[in-house]
Amino acid sequence: MTDDPDEPADALEEADVDWEMAPDSDATFPDDPERREFLREIAEEVRGDSSESKQLSAILYRVSDLYDPEEDTSPEEIYLNVCHIMSIKQQGGLRR
Repeated sequence: MTDDPDEPADALEEADVDWEMAPDSDATFPDDPERREFLREIAEEVRGDSSESKQLSAILYRVSDLYDPEEDTSPEEIYLNVCHIMSIKQQGGLRR
């Protein structure tokens, strides 16, 4: 964390992430087309015009990637990404 107001803060540091709660990144998920498609259908249904619905949709879609052998992700990556999104949201958005 920095005391300089002109220097951007580390979003994960600012989010006060509980690293002990992060899922095991070594977990494996079998190819499951039905589960993948179900999650992606829900993602499509909840996506709306609000930033919250778009974020939820993106999270669900990313979780569905766990069941897609073509994608390279882990529960830990998804968890950290969600923490990062929530931190940015809490700070009022991306600084430009």
